[in-house]
Amino acid sequence: MAVDPAIAHLLRRAGFGYFPAEGEYFSRMSLSAAIDMLVDFDQMKDTVDSFIGTPGYLGTVSRGPFQPNSRVSDTRQRWLFRMVHSPRPLQEKMALFWHNHFATGYDKVAGQIGRDGASRAFGAKPSEEDYGVRGQYELFREYALGNFRDLLIEVSRDPAMVAWLDGDTNVRAKPQENYARELMELFTMGVDFFTESDVYAGARVFTGWNLRNFYPNDDDRYSTFRFRSSQHDTDSKTFSFPIYPDGGKTIPARSAGSGQQDGLDLINAVAAHPETGPRLARKLYAFFVSELKTPPESFIQQLAGVYYSSGYDMRAVVGSLLRSAEFQDPANYFARYSWPVEYVTRLLKAVGWTGFSASNAITPLANMGQVLFEPPDVSGWRLGTDWFSTGTLLARMNFAATLVSNQQFRLLSDALPSAGTPESLFAYMRDRLAPADYDTQASNDLLNYLYAGAAWTGEEVQVRITAAGLARLIGGSSEYQFV
Repeated sequence: MAVDPAIAHLLRRAGFGYFPAEGEYFSRMSLSAAIDMLVDFDQMKDTVDSFIGTPGYLGTVSRGPFQPNSRVSDTRQRWLFRMVHSPRPLQEKMALFWHNHFATGYDKVAGQIGRDGASRAFGAKPSEEDYGVRGQYELFREYALGNFRDLLIEVSRDPAMVAWLDGDTNVRAKPQENYARELMELFTMGVDFFTESDVYAGARVFTGWNLRNFYPNDDDRYSTFRFRSSQHDTDSKTFSFPIYPDGGKTIPARSAGSGQQDGLDLINAVAAHPETGPRLARKLYAFFVSELKTPPESFIQQLAGVYYSSGYDMRAVVGSLLRSAEFQDPANYFARYSWPVEYVTRLLKAVGWTGFSASNAITPLANMGQVLFEPPDVSGWRLGTDWFSTGTLLARMNFAATLVSNQQFRLLSDALPSAGTPESLFAYMRDRLAPADYDTQASNDLLNYLYAGAAWTGEEVQVRITAAGLARLIGGSSEYQFV
Protein backbone atom coordinates (compact mmCIF):
# COMPACT_ATOMS: atom_id res chain seq x y z
CA MET A 1 0.00 0.00 0.00
CA ALA A 2 1.43 3.35 -1.08
CA VAL A 3 1.48 6.08 1.55
CA ASP A 4 -0.91 8.91 0.86
CA PRO A 5 1.15 11.99 -0.16
CA ALA A 6 -0.65 14.27 2.33
CA ILE A 7 0.00 11.77 5.13
CA ALA A 8 3.63 11.37 4.09
CA HIS A 9 4.03 15.16 4.19
CA LEU A 10 2.45 15.30 7.64
CA LEU A 11 4.71 12.55 9.02
CA ARG A 12 7.85 14.20 7.63
CA ARG A 13 7.05 17.62 9.04
CA ALA A 14 5.23 16.78 12.28
CA GLY A 15 7.57 13.85 12.90
CA PHE A 16 10.69 12.28 11.44
CA GLY A 17 9.36 10.28 8.53
CA TYR A 18 7.84 6.87 8.97
CA PHE A 19 8.42 3.14 8.97
CA PRO A 20 6.76 1.46 5.97
CA ALA A 21 4.09 -0.08 8.23
CA GLU A 22 3.63 3.22 10.06
CA GLY A 23 2.99 5.06 6.81
CA GLU A 24 0.41 2.47 5.80
CA TYR A 25 -1.29 2.67 9.22
CA PHE A 26 -1.71 6.44 9.04
CA SER A 27 -2.82 6.24 5.38
CA ARG A 28 -5.83 4.22 6.47
CA MET A 29 -7.21 7.18 8.44
CA SER A 30 -8.28 10.62 7.33
CA LEU A 31 -5.78 13.46 7.32
CA SER A 32 -7.82 15.19 10.02
CA ALA A 33 -7.72 12.10 12.26
CA ALA A 34 -3.97 11.74 11.71
CA ILE A 35 -3.39 15.36 12.72
CA ASP A 36 -5.54 14.88 15.82
CA MET A 37 -3.51 11.83 16.82
CA LEU A 38 -0.20 13.69 16.45
CA VAL A 39 -1.32 16.91 18.15
CA ASP A 40 -3.12 15.24 21.05
CA PHE A 41 -0.12 13.06 21.79
CA ASP A 42 -0.81 12.98 25.53
CA GLN A 43 -3.38 10.28 24.78
CA MET A 44 -0.61 7.96 23.60
CA LYS A 45 1.25 5.95 26.20
CA ASP A 46 4.96 6.68 26.12
CA THR A 47 6.95 3.67 27.28
CA VAL A 48 9.58 3.87 24.56
CA ASP A 49 12.48 4.42 26.99
CA SER A 50 11.87 0.95 28.40
CA PHE A 51 12.86 -0.52 25.02
CA ILE A 52 16.33 1.05 24.93
CA GLY A 53 18.83 -1.77 24.66
CA THR A 54 16.27 -4.41 23.69
CA PRO A 55 16.18 -6.48 20.45
CA GLY A 56 14.21 -5.05 17.55
CA TYR A 57 14.99 -1.42 18.36
CA LEU A 58 17.77 0.95 17.42
CA GLY A 59 20.82 0.02 19.46
CA THR A 60 22.66 2.23 21.93
CA VAL A 61 26.31 1.91 22.86
CA SER A 62 27.98 3.31 25.95
CA ARG A 63 31.11 2.88 27.99
CA GLY A 64 29.67 1.14 31.01
CA PRO A 65 25.96 1.35 31.90
CA PHE A 66 23.79 3.46 29.61
CA GLN A 67 23.27 6.67 31.61
CA PRO A 68 21.43 9.41 29.68
CA ASN A 69 20.75 11.21 32.97
CA SER A 70 24.42 11.88 33.61
CA ARG A 71 26.40 11.30 30.40
CA VAL A 72 25.73 13.69 27.51
CA SER A 73 26.82 11.19 24.84
CA ASP A 74 24.14 8.82 26.12
CA THR A 75 21.60 11.65 26.21
CA ARG A 76 22.25 12.32 22.53
CA GLN A 77 21.71 8.64 21.76
CA ARG A 78 18.55 8.54 23.82
CA TRP A 79 17.09 11.48 21.92
CA LEU A 80 17.93 9.93 18.55
CA PHE A 81 16.37 6.67 19.77
CA ARG A 82 13.21 8.55 20.71
CA MET A 83 13.10 10.35 17.34
CA VAL A 84 13.08 6.96 15.65
CA HIS A 85 10.74 5.07 17.96
CA SER A 86 8.57 7.47 19.96
CA PRO A 87 4.79 7.03 19.53
CA ARG A 88 4.64 10.81 20.02
CA PRO A 89 6.72 12.13 17.10
CA LEU A 90 5.34 15.68 17.28
CA GLN A 91 6.46 15.94 20.90
CA GLU A 92 10.04 15.14 19.85
CA LYS A 93 9.78 17.44 16.82
CA MET A 94 8.68 20.37 18.97
CA ALA A 95 11.41 19.59 21.49
CA LEU A 96 13.85 19.98 18.59
CA PHE A 97 12.19 23.27 17.60
CA TRP A 98 12.50 24.62 21.15
CA HIS A 99 16.10 23.40 21.41
CA ASN A 100 16.96 25.60 18.44
CA HIS A 101 14.78 28.49 19.62
CA PHE A 102 16.30 28.49 23.11
CA ALA A 103 19.71 27.41 21.82
CA THR A 104 21.97 26.26 24.65
CA GLY A 105 25.39 24.60 24.28
CA TYR A 106 26.83 21.83 26.41
CA ASP A 107 30.52 22.77 26.27
CA LYS A 108 30.10 26.22 27.76
CA VAL A 109 27.67 24.95 30.40
CA ALA A 110 30.18 22.23 31.31
CA GLY A 111 32.81 24.93 31.73
CA GLN A 112 30.47 26.70 34.16
CA ILE A 113 29.08 23.84 36.25
CA GLY A 114 31.25 20.83 35.38
CA ARG A 115 30.69 17.98 32.93
CA ASP A 116 28.55 15.91 35.31
CA GLY A 117 26.44 18.93 36.18
CA ALA A 118 26.05 19.91 32.53
CA SER A 119 25.06 16.39 31.49
CA ARG A 120 22.31 16.39 34.10
CA ALA A 121 21.29 19.92 33.18
CA PHE A 122 20.57 18.76 29.63
CA GLY A 123 19.40 15.18 29.93
CA ALA A 124 18.24 14.18 33.41
CA LYS A 125 14.79 12.79 34.06
CA PRO A 126 13.65 13.90 37.54
CA SER A 127 14.10 11.09 40.02
CA GLU A 128 15.21 10.55 43.58
CA GLU A 129 18.09 8.48 42.26
CA ASP A 130 19.44 11.47 40.37
CA TYR A 131 18.68 14.28 42.80
CA GLY A 132 15.36 15.28 41.23
CA VAL A 133 17.08 17.28 38.47
CA ARG A 134 15.07 17.91 35.29
CA GLY A 135 17.20 18.30 32.18
CA GLN A 136 16.49 20.88 29.52
CA TYR A 137 15.52 18.19 27.03
CA GLU A 138 12.84 16.98 29.44
CA LEU A 139 11.66 20.56 29.86
CA PHE A 140 11.22 20.93 26.11
CA ARG A 141 9.37 17.61 25.92
CA GLU A 142 7.07 18.61 28.81
CA TYR A 143 6.25 21.96 27.22
CA ALA A 144 6.42 20.78 23.60
CA LEU A 145 2.88 22.02 22.97
CA GLY A 146 2.37 23.72 26.30
CA ASN A 147 1.87 27.33 27.30
CA PHE A 148 4.59 29.57 25.86
CA ARG A 149 4.57 32.01 28.77
CA ASP A 150 4.98 29.14 31.23
CA LEU A 151 7.80 27.75 29.09
CA LEU A 152 9.52 31.15 29.22
CA ILE A 153 9.31 31.11 33.01
CA GLU A 154 10.79 27.60 33.17
CA VAL A 155 13.54 28.44 30.67
CA SER A 156 14.45 31.52 32.73
CA ARG A 157 15.03 29.19 35.71
CA ASP A 158 16.58 26.34 33.76
CA PRO A 159 20.09 25.55 35.08
CA ALA A 160 21.52 24.96 31.58
CA MET A 161 20.18 28.31 30.36
CA VAL A 162 21.26 30.16 33.51
CA ALA A 163 24.81 28.81 33.11
CA TRP A 164 24.82 29.31 29.32
CA LEU A 165 23.94 33.00 29.51
CA ASP A 166 25.97 33.74 32.64
CA GLY A 167 22.96 34.22 34.90
CA ASP A 168 24.93 32.94 37.87
CA THR A 169 26.97 36.16 37.80
CA ASN A 170 23.89 38.40 37.61
CA VAL A 171 23.97 40.17 40.98
CA ARG A 172 22.81 43.49 42.33
CA ALA A 173 26.22 45.16 42.23
CA LYS A 174 26.93 44.09 38.63
CA PRO A 175 23.89 43.23 36.49
CA GLN A 176 24.67 40.70 33.74
CA GLU A 177 22.77 41.56 30.55
CA ASN A 178 23.02 38.36 28.47
CA TYR A 179 19.76 36.68 29.39
CA ALA A 180 17.64 39.82 29.36
CA ARG A 181 18.95 40.68 25.90
CA GLU A 182 18.24 37.25 24.40
CA LEU A 183 14.85 37.03 26.10
CA MET A 184 13.77 40.09 24.15
CA GLU A 185 15.85 39.75 20.99
CA LEU A 186 15.73 36.01 20.23
CA PHE A 187 13.11 34.36 22.41
CA THR A 188 10.21 36.80 22.07
CA MET A 189 9.62 40.15 20.35
CA GLY A 190 12.76 40.67 18.23
CA VAL A 191 15.63 43.09 17.89
CA ASP A 192 13.76 46.19 16.68
CA PHE A 193 11.38 46.49 19.62
CA PHE A 194 13.53 47.24 22.64
CA THR A 195 16.35 49.58 23.58
CA GLU A 196 19.70 49.20 25.31
CA SER A 197 18.09 50.81 28.35
CA ASP A 198 15.53 47.99 28.29
CA VAL A 199 18.35 45.46 28.31
CA TYR A 200 19.91 47.05 31.37
CA ALA A 201 16.54 47.26 33.14
CA GLY A 202 15.91 43.59 32.24
CA ALA A 203 19.27 42.58 33.66
CA ARG A 204 18.31 44.28 36.93
CA VAL A 205 14.97 42.43 36.86
CA PHE A 206 16.82 39.08 36.85
CA THR A 207 19.46 39.90 39.46
CA GLY A 208 19.57 37.07 41.96
CA TRP A 209 18.23 34.48 39.48
CA ASN A 210 21.28 32.31 40.07
CA LEU A 211 22.33 28.70 40.61
CA ARG A 212 22.97 26.51 43.60
CA ASN A 213 25.70 23.92 42.96
CA PHE A 214 25.86 20.61 44.83
CA TYR A 215 28.68 18.09 45.23
CA PRO A 216 27.15 14.85 46.62
CA ASN A 217 30.44 13.01 46.15
CA ASP A 218 33.75 13.34 44.36
CA ASP A 219 32.38 12.18 41.02
CA ASP A 220 29.00 13.89 40.98
CA ARG A 221 27.88 17.45 40.57
CA TYR A 222 24.57 19.02 39.81
CA SER A 223 22.98 22.46 39.81
CA THR A 224 19.54 23.82 40.53
CA PHE A 225 17.98 27.23 40.21
CA ARG A 226 17.87 29.48 43.24
CA PHE A 227 16.67 32.99 43.78
CA ARG A 228 19.14 34.87 45.97
CA SER A 229 17.04 37.65 47.40
CA SER A 230 20.13 39.30 48.89
CA GLN A 231 21.47 39.81 45.34
CA HIS A 232 18.28 41.23 43.85
CA ASP A 233 18.02 44.86 42.82
CA THR A 234 14.96 46.07 44.70
CA ASP A 235 14.64 49.46 42.97
CA SER A 236 12.04 50.17 40.29
CA LYS A 237 12.78 49.38 36.60
CA THR A 238 11.33 51.33 33.69
CA PHE A 239 10.98 50.04 30.12
CA SER A 240 10.18 51.59 26.74
CA PHE A 241 7.28 49.16 26.18
CA PRO A 242 4.27 48.36 28.38
CA ILE A 243 4.80 45.88 31.18
CA TYR A 244 1.24 45.87 32.49
CA PRO A 245 -2.17 45.66 30.74
CA ASP A 246 -2.97 49.24 31.80
CA GLY A 247 0.03 50.47 29.80
CA GLY A 248 2.31 50.94 32.80
CA LYS A 249 6.00 50.68 31.87
CA THR A 250 7.57 50.65 35.33
CA ILE A 251 8.07 47.60 37.54
CA PRO A 252 7.71 49.01 41.05
CA ALA A 253 10.28 48.79 43.81
CA ARG A 254 9.76 45.63 45.84
CA SER A 255 11.23 44.00 48.88
CA ALA A 256 14.04 41.57 48.22
CA GLY A 257 11.87 38.66 49.26
CA SER A 258 9.29 39.52 46.59
CA GLY A 259 11.90 40.18 43.91
CA GLN A 260 11.12 37.16 41.73
CA GLN A 261 7.87 38.87 40.77
CA ASP A 262 9.93 41.38 38.78
CA GLY A 263 11.02 38.62 36.43
CA LEU A 264 7.50 37.19 36.18
CA ASP A 265 6.13 40.63 35.31
CA LEU A 266 8.70 41.07 32.53
CA ILE A 267 8.07 37.57 31.17
CA ASN A 268 4.33 38.23 31.11
CA ALA A 269 5.00 41.46 29.21
CA VAL A 270 7.24 39.98 26.51
CA ALA A 271 4.94 36.97 26.03
CA ALA A 272 2.04 39.40 25.48
CA HIS A 273 4.02 41.82 23.29
CA PRO A 274 2.32 42.39 19.89
CA GLU A 275 5.46 41.27 18.04
CA THR A 276 6.01 38.00 19.89
CA GLY A 277 3.08 36.13 18.33
CA PRO A 278 3.98 37.04 14.72
CA ARG A 279 7.65 36.26 15.33
CA LEU A 280 6.85 32.79 16.67
CA ALA A 281 4.40 32.28 13.80
CA ARG A 282 7.13 33.04 11.23
CA LYS A 283 9.53 30.58 12.84
CA LEU A 284 6.84 27.90 12.96
CA TYR A 285 5.95 28.59 9.33
CA ALA A 286 9.55 28.07 8.26
CA PHE A 287 9.80 24.92 10.39
CA PHE A 288 6.53 23.25 9.38
CA VAL A 289 5.40 24.81 6.09
CA SER A 290 8.18 26.29 3.95
CA GLU A 291 11.45 28.15 4.22
CA LEU A 292 11.60 28.58 0.45
CA LYS A 293 9.01 31.34 0.26
CA THR A 294 7.90 34.36 2.26
CA PRO A 295 4.86 33.44 4.35
CA PRO A 296 1.64 35.30 3.56
CA GLU A 297 1.26 38.05 6.13
CA SER A 298 -2.43 37.24 6.50
CA PHE A 299 -1.53 33.71 7.58
CA ILE A 300 1.09 34.95 10.05
CA GLN A 301 -1.46 37.27 11.62
CA GLN A 302 -3.99 34.45 11.73
CA LEU A 303 -1.55 32.20 13.65
CA ALA A 304 -0.56 35.10 15.90
CA GLY A 305 -4.24 35.64 16.62
CA VAL A 306 -4.55 32.03 17.78
CA TYR A 307 -1.47 32.54 19.99
CA TYR A 308 -3.02 35.52 21.78
CA SER A 309 -6.64 34.34 21.90
CA SER A 310 -5.65 30.94 23.31
CA GLY A 311 -3.55 32.49 26.08
CA TYR A 312 -0.24 31.43 24.44
CA ASP A 313 -1.30 27.79 24.00
CA MET A 314 1.14 26.20 21.52
CA ARG A 315 -1.08 23.15 21.02
CA ALA A 316 -3.74 25.48 19.63
CA VAL A 317 -1.18 27.33 17.48
CA VAL A 318 0.53 24.27 16.00
CA GLY A 319 -2.78 22.43 15.58
CA SER A 320 -4.15 25.40 13.65
CA LEU A 321 -1.05 25.46 11.47
CA LEU A 322 -1.19 21.73 10.64
CA ARG A 323 -4.89 21.96 9.78
CA SER A 324 -4.38 25.00 7.54
CA ALA A 325 -4.56 25.11 3.76
CA GLU A 326 -1.03 26.57 3.80
CA PHE A 327 0.42 23.48 5.43
CA GLN A 328 -1.61 21.05 3.34
CA ASP A 329 -0.90 22.77 0.00
CA PRO A 330 1.02 20.26 -2.20
CA ALA A 331 3.14 23.18 -3.39
CA ASN A 332 4.69 23.17 0.09
CA TYR A 333 5.64 19.50 0.06
CA PHE A 334 9.46 19.22 0.27
CA ALA A 335 9.69 22.99 0.67
CA ARG A 336 12.19 22.86 3.51
CA TYR A 337 15.78 21.65 3.73
CA SER A 338 16.26 18.64 5.96
CA TRP A 339 18.16 19.20 9.19
CA PRO A 340 20.85 16.54 9.75
CA VAL A 341 18.93 14.79 12.57
CA GLU A 342 15.83 14.75 10.37
CA TYR A 343 17.84 13.29 7.50
CA VAL A 344 19.40 10.57 9.65
CA THR A 345 16.18 9.64 11.43
CA ARG A 346 14.08 9.59 8.30
CA LEU A 347 16.62 7.35 6.56
CA LEU A 348 16.79 5.00 9.53
CA LYS A 349 13.01 4.67 9.56
CA ALA A 350 12.80 4.14 5.79
CA VAL A 351 15.72 1.73 5.36
CA GLY A 352 15.93 -0.08 8.72
CA TRP A 353 18.38 -0.32 11.60
CA THR A 354 18.99 -4.00 12.35
CA GLY A 355 22.37 -4.26 14.04
CA PHE A 356 22.79 -0.48 13.89
CA SER A 357 23.32 1.74 16.91
CA ALA A 358 22.46 5.36 17.63
CA SER A 359 26.12 5.80 18.53
CA ASN A 360 26.98 5.09 14.87
CA ALA A 361 25.13 8.28 13.91
CA ILE A 362 26.72 10.71 16.38
CA THR A 363 29.96 11.36 14.45
CA PRO A 364 28.18 11.46 11.05
CA LEU A 365 25.74 14.01 12.50
CA ALA A 366 28.66 16.14 13.65
CA ASN A 367 30.16 15.89 10.17
CA MET A 368 26.81 17.04 8.76
CA GLY A 369 26.93 20.10 11.00
CA GLN A 370 24.61 19.21 13.88
CA VAL A 371 25.50 18.03 17.37
CA LEU A 372 22.51 17.85 19.68
CA PHE A 373 22.97 20.09 22.74
CA GLU A 374 25.74 21.96 20.94
CA PRO A 375 24.30 24.68 18.65
CA PRO A 376 26.97 27.09 17.40
CA ASP A 377 25.71 30.01 19.47
CA VAL A 378 22.64 31.50 21.12
CA SER A 379 21.08 32.16 17.69
CA GLY A 380 20.94 28.43 17.03
CA TRP A 381 21.92 26.57 13.90
CA ARG A 382 22.15 28.31 10.53
CA LEU A 383 19.30 26.82 8.56
CA GLY A 384 18.31 26.47 4.93
CA THR A 385 21.16 26.13 2.46
CA ASP A 386 23.64 26.80 5.27
CA TRP A 387 23.30 23.13 6.19
CA PHE A 388 25.10 22.26 2.98
CA SER A 389 28.70 22.36 1.89
CA THR A 390 30.90 19.92 0.04
CA GLY A 391 31.88 18.33 3.35
CA THR A 392 28.42 18.11 4.89
CA LEU A 393 26.88 16.70 1.68
CA LEU A 394 29.62 14.09 1.55
CA ALA A 395 28.85 13.20 5.18
CA ARG A 396 25.20 12.63 4.26
CA MET A 397 26.11 10.44 1.30
CA ASN A 398 28.60 8.48 3.40
CA PHE A 399 25.99 7.89 6.09
CA ALA A 400 23.50 6.64 3.49
CA ALA A 401 26.14 4.28 2.08
CA THR A 402 27.09 2.93 5.53
CA LEU A 403 23.50 2.42 6.65
CA VAL A 404 22.36 0.78 3.42
CA SER A 405 25.34 -1.57 3.39
CA ASN A 406 24.39 -2.58 6.92
CA GLN A 407 20.76 -3.19 5.94
CA GLN A 408 21.08 -4.86 2.54
CA PHE A 409 19.63 -8.21 3.62
CA ARG A 410 16.67 -6.52 5.29
CA LEU A 411 16.06 -4.54 2.10
CA LEU A 412 16.33 -7.73 0.07
CA SER A 413 13.57 -9.52 1.98
CA ASP A 414 11.27 -6.51 1.68
CA ALA A 415 12.04 -5.66 -1.95
CA LEU A 416 12.11 -9.14 -3.49
CA PRO A 417 8.33 -9.37 -4.12
CA SER A 418 8.53 -6.12 -6.12
CA ALA A 419 11.66 -6.97 -8.10
CA GLY A 420 10.12 -8.60 -11.16
CA THR A 421 11.51 -5.82 -13.37
CA PRO A 422 13.96 -2.96 -12.86
CA GLU A 423 11.03 -0.55 -13.18
CA SER A 424 9.01 -2.27 -10.45
CA LEU A 425 12.03 -2.38 -8.13
CA PHE A 426 12.67 1.31 -8.75
CA ALA A 427 9.02 2.13 -8.05
CA TYR A 428 9.14 0.17 -4.79
CA MET A 429 12.34 1.80 -3.53
CA ARG A 430 11.19 5.26 -4.59
CA ASP A 431 7.90 4.82 -2.73
CA ARG A 432 9.66 3.41 0.33
CA LEU A 433 12.20 6.22 0.72
CA ALA A 434 9.79 8.86 -0.64
CA PRO A 435 12.15 11.60 -1.84
CA ALA A 436 10.97 14.74 -3.56
CA ASP A 437 9.82 14.07 -7.11
CA TYR A 438 12.55 13.17 -9.57
CA ASP A 439 12.55 14.82 -12.95
CA THR A 440 12.70 12.65 -16.07
CA GLN A 441 16.49 12.81 -16.33
CA ALA A 442 17.05 11.79 -12.70
CA SER A 443 14.56 8.92 -13.00
CA ASN A 444 16.25 7.70 -16.17
CA ASP A 445 19.67 7.87 -14.48
CA LEU A 446 18.46 5.67 -11.64
CA LEU A 447 16.86 3.19 -14.05
CA ASN A 448 20.07 3.09 -16.07
CA TYR A 449 21.87 2.08 -12.89
CA LEU A 450 19.53 -0.89 -12.57
CA TYR A 451 19.98 -1.86 -16.22
CA ALA A 452 23.76 -1.65 -16.09
CA GLY A 453 25.60 -4.95 -16.02
CA ALA A 454 24.06 -8.36 -16.45
CA ALA A 455 20.57 -8.93 -17.82
CA TRP A 456 17.84 -8.66 -15.23
CA THR A 457 16.89 -11.98 -13.66
CA GLY A 458 15.35 -10.90 -10.34
CA GLU A 459 17.50 -13.41 -8.47
CA GLU A 460 18.29 -12.72 -4.82
CA VAL A 461 21.93 -11.75 -5.27
CA GLN A 462 21.06 -9.31 -8.03
CA VAL A 463 18.15 -7.82 -6.10
CA ARG A 464 20.19 -7.51 -2.90
CA ILE A 465 22.97 -5.59 -4.63
CA THR A 466 20.76 -3.38 -6.77
CA ALA A 467 18.17 -2.60 -4.09
CA ALA A 468 20.94 -1.56 -1.71
CA GLY A 469 22.66 0.47 -4.40
CA LEU A 470 19.40 2.17 -5.33
CA ALA A 471 18.65 3.02 -1.67
CA ARG A 472 22.15 4.50 -1.36
CA LEU A 473 21.67 6.62 -4.48
CA ILE A 474 18.21 7.83 -3.42
CA GLY A 475 19.35 8.60 0.13
CA GLY A 476 22.33 10.54 -1.19
CA SER A 477 20.41 12.38 -3.92
CA SER A 478 19.65 16.08 -3.85
CA GLU A 479 15.94 15.24 -3.83
CA TYR A 480 16.31 13.46 -0.49
CA GLN A 481 17.76 16.56 1.20
CA PHE A 482 14.32 18.16 1.28
CA VAL A 483 11.77 17.24 3.91
